[in-house]
Amino acid sequence: MSVSTVAAAPSVCAPLPVLGRDVTVPLVTGGEVTYAALDYAASAPALQRVWDDVAAYAPYYGSVHRGAGYLSQLSTDLFENARRTVAEFLDCRDGDQVVFTRSTTDSLNLLAAALPAGCQVFVFETEHHAALLPWRDARVTYLDAPRSPRQAVETLERALADRAAHGPALVCVTGASNVTGELWPVRELAAAAHAHGARIVLDAAQLAPHHPVSVKDLDVDWVAFSGHKLYAPFGSGVLAGRADWLREAEPYLAGGGASRKVTRCTDGGVDVEWHDSAARHEAGSPNVIGAYALASACKALTETGFDTLVAREQYLVAKVREGLADVPQVRFLSLFGDDAPRVGVLSFVVEGWNSSHFAAALSAEYGIGVRDGLFCAHPLVRTLLGSDPQTQGECGAPEAAPGEKSLNAIRVSFGAGTPDEHVERFVRAVKELVTDGARWNYRTEDGRCVPDTSA
Repeated sequence: MSVSTVAAAPSVCAPLPVLGRDVTVPLVTGGEVTYAALDYAASAPALQRVWDDVAAYAPYYGSVHRGAGYLSQLSTDLFENARRTVAEFLDCRDGDQVVFTRSTTDSLNLLAAALPAGCQVFVFETEHHAALLPWRDARVTYLDAPRSPRQAVETLERALADRAAHGPALVCVTGASNVTGELWPVRELAAAAHAHGARIVLDAAQLAPHHPVSVKDLDVDWVAFSGHKLYAPFGSGVLAGRADWLREAEPYLAGGGASRKVTRCTDGGVDVEWHDSAARHEAGSPNVIGAYALASACKALTETGFDTLVAREQYLVAKVREGLADVPQVRFLSLFGDDAPRVGVLSFVVEGWNSSHFAAALSAEYGIGVRDGLFCAHPLVRTLLGSDPQTQGECGAPEAAPGEKSLNAIRVSFGAGTPDEHVERFVRAVKELVTDGARWNYRTEDGRCVPDTSA
């Protein structure tokens, strides 16, 4: 289906109710406007349903796993049912473990701590820092940015075939880029990894809120994602997948809950028998509300139906791309090409503009929240921009003259709670800023571009 065909279609469903949908913010030019939250790739607003579920549970809050009282038993059941809900959401295999963490970053650091000795890790330079950086105690091979899905698979196959040792190996790959929104060939990469005796972990932080993720169908060994990108509040995440490496590793944190039995030794120390279930890596009192909220979001998305959610999101993506197609100063960033399948994440540069200045004007003059910079994916953005910035320019001056390379980029992202009006306002604002310039003066403060209110 072509972009123009999608854009011409009517909106296929209404946006899901989210917190903050009626919040108004002041404009520097006077008055207020309903805030257009277009930074879903960083953190999506919580679904109203998720918040209502949490509020209904809150009076029944109790200790988990170790309490005999009614509220403790209820909270324990709720926590463990949340684990089962997440396993169903991910279509996990029998025997897979679902470990609750704080975030995708926490999940991948947990897995990094559980790698067997001598494990070699393969990761593309295109990854978010959460997936690029945790492997400090392993032998890491960083792979160059591919320019097509096929090249991604071929690059991985060559790297795996060339590895000197054939011990344990792990491939870490994103499902959808947090910079370009492009979908990666996860199933094919998993097949390549397994063909060469390696395992694979999927960073689904950007994929899970937008598309169904099936561990069985994709044939990945682990999946990591965050609640705060899945329309749940901050502070919850998941690492789900094969149990053996997790069961054989030292606990991620040592403490209560991770231990099955602790006894004093004759030498004055203690002897510990650790759990071999998910509890092994969940020491301390767990974030019950966070796990429950994350599971509530999983249910809400499943019941709404991903076919419906994907159709609406593609309609909004086309709305942005078509709306800015006649603005030559706007250049979208892409690895695989403009027509590559993607989620609701688009990054771009505007010729002659500092990205921080442009994003600040969108916020201060139009009430639109986007992200600017390198998006915690510095190598990828620098590859796409063809630059290697050491410093960022002052926001009051263009970051690059026409024809010169940009130093950073702007990202607009949206999802299940985004109304048409927010996207339409964004397109209109970009056109007006490119044509007429900012209506306010701006200055740099603590490295950020902000409206100058000194006058």
